[in-house]
Amino acid sequence: MKLESLIFSLLSALTSVNCFADSVFDSILLQVSPEDKFVFYSHGYIVEGDNPKPVETKNGWGEYDFPAIKKALADDSYTLVAHHRAKNTDPFEYAYELNKQVRTLVKKGVKPEYITLVGFSRGAFITGLASDKLSDLGVNTVILAGCGRLVWKKHTDIKVYGHVLSVYESSDKAQSCAALDKKSTQTRSFNEIEINTGLSHGAFYRPLKVWVEPVKRWIKSNKK
Repeated sequence: MKLESLIFSLLSALTSVNCFADSVFDSILLQVSPEDKFVFYSHGYIVEGDNPKPVETKNGWGEYDFPAIKKALADDSYTLVAHHRAKNTDPFEYAYELNKQVRTLVKKGVKPEYITLVGFSRGAFITGLASDKLSDLGVNTVILAGCGRLVWKKHTDIKVYGHVLSVYESSDKAQSCAALDKKSTQTRSFNEIEINTGLSHGAFYRPLKVWVEPVKRWIKSNKK
């Protein structure tokens, strides 16, 4: 199935998503309200494929518990959209489709400030790409241990917009997003959190409170 067909295989017609708060969906809904809030979570590269709980053995990061992360990120104040990407998904194509999903919601009346893009590692790269494509809307952007590719020389044109939050683990190679913040001159705000678990990249493989709680608190904060 083509990427676009897969991502836009919408659920059956539903009423306003307010009645589906604290639920997790694979794609956006057909009917929404201007007061509905959405969070899009993009997982790391290792999850691409058929297994939602793959195990990384080379670096000792262990199991990536995608189902548990979705459950932890879900909240009764917004609808979480967390699509399981196919193996070797092109990040640029996926970011383009993510951009189209967000624009579909906005056309249906959802306020851009009520939409947040969250991504870890490869998913953070996708999130940054989508944020760049949505520069005119300025949706909220959360980068989890994924600024590296966003600041490579060949990606110097990529910037993030809206209110931005970066979270990184001190023992991980993926460090501060300061360089991304410096080149993204039109953000509405930029905040960064360093966590210290000693788990390197694997800190985001599971829904640890040390990163899940501040991310959810930031998402739900009043960012006008």
